[in-house]
Amino acid sequence: MNHRVLAVDLGASSGRAMLVSCTGNAIEMQEIHRFVNQPLEIGGAGAAAPHTLFWDLDLLIGEIKRALVIARDRDLLPDSLAIDTWGVDFGLIGADGKVIQNPVHYRDARTAGMMEECFARLPAERLYALTGVQFMELNTVFQLAAAAKYRPELLEQAQTLLLMPDLLTYLLTGQAAAEFSIAGTTQLLDPVTKDWCGEIFDALSLPKRLMPPVVMPGTPAGVLRREICEELGLPPIPVVRTASHDTKAAAAAVPAVTDDFLFISLGTWAIMGTELAEPVISDAVKNENLTNEGGAGGVSLMMKTMTGCWLLQESRRQWRREGNELSFPEIEKLAAEAPPFRSLIDPDHPRFAPPGDLPGEIRAYCAETGQPVPQTVGETARCIYESLALSFRKSKEQIERCTGKTFPAIHIIGGGSQNPLICEMTAAACGIPVYAGPVEATVLGNAAVQWIAADAVKDIAAARKLIAEAFPIKKVTPMAVGSWPLITDH
Repeated sequence: MNHRVLAVDLGASSGRAMLVSCTGNAIEMQEIHRFVNQPLEIGGAGAAAPHTLFWDLDLLIGEIKRALVIARDRDLLPDSLAIDTWGVDFGLIGADGKVIQNPVHYRDARTAGMMEECFARLPAERLYALTGVQFMELNTVFQLAAAAKYRPELLEQAQTLLLMPDLLTYLLTGQAAAEFSIAGTTQLLDPVTKDWCGEIFDALSLPKRLMPPVVMPGTPAGVLRREICEELGLPPIPVVRTASHDTKAAAAAVPAVTDDFLFISLGTWAIMGTELAEPVISDAVKNENLTNEGGAGGVSLMMKTMTGCWLLQESRRQWRREGNELSFPEIEKLAAEAPPFRSLIDPDHPRFAPPGDLPGEIRAYCAETGQPVPQTVGETARCIYESLALSFRKSKEQIERCTGKTFPAIHIIGGGSQNPLICEMTAAACGIPVYAGPVEATVLGNAAVQWIAADAVKDIAAARKLIAEAFPIKKVTPMAVGSWPLITDH
């Protein structure tokens, strides 16, 4: 069966629309449109009022429409389309069916201090026991609490709360629902019943009436609105609710052949995870700062979020500011040639999160911890590579302890899978093979759920087999890359 779908993948700084075709055992991908996703900073009333950081909803819908027009003009209209985005952020729909205001950005300052305020009414231990989700100030539960505190009139006007991919789908089709994988990012969902947790809403005095029904990935979301079809000259293209949280979409494309596997979705962030039949909610999981969220097929994903390639990306920007124009392959070569295990850092230390002189921060960290201070590009990059690999090993061990499983391999997917050195070092540090690829895992996972919804592919296992056969997956064995230390904390 030849089934062609449009996978709209939106990130925090850019978006793209990819046409993905499934014909027999072959998969073809074609980029239709790519664009910048630029947030809006808008001042409050009065000079002393704080600014609010919003997402530009008109821009996002406009770019999705543009992608459809480009596909129309190239005679490449899809059989369906689906949208995946980042998690936690939401918009509010009024009684008239219109969006009340642009969705607030997760980096907005409105949630400062909200965790502590919420914990005073619902203890952290209880909130974790109810949801299994790690605590982050940007989680939807704290955003909604901030809205109730600072803008209660908006919640009073609202009839429905929709997370970002559900909000965009609503604007395209007029149908409102909460897709399971994106709903799991809110810290408002009971992962066992797969429905909203009334105890949380009651304890925090939040309006549960706003929450739409939860539906599984692959649920149809109707077709394009008539007015959009008339505006753009399109037929009523079906819209599907894919695994609409981008990490869950990527996880659906892991080309694993066994039920027990680890994956690392590696980009600016690194998210390590495994699939489980049911969530594991315990003190051990909470203490390891792991999270339980839903994925395609209704599975539970136990995951750990870590710093990924950000350290290399920001260091490269600093070296370029200093006049040292280096490509990533050149940086990798210098790192491979540098002496091993002279210095290690904690990649998740808060000092490495802001943009700026990352190499300078690394030098200062190493000096403060009594280690040799990396001076050259190669020494600094080697320190980053080795520290990331050891961070991955630590997370692997945490997940193994909490699941009681031993994993035979790690799948590295996403852009970071193109980096041979990090794949080699991860295999060496963890002592198990690494399978690198596919690079476009999020788009492929988005598409796979659409294929399954259309009966073009049987299930997730069949989709993974198809992806494994269609794309080169490189196996990296754990050959020694230096003698890896047992102690990883500095």
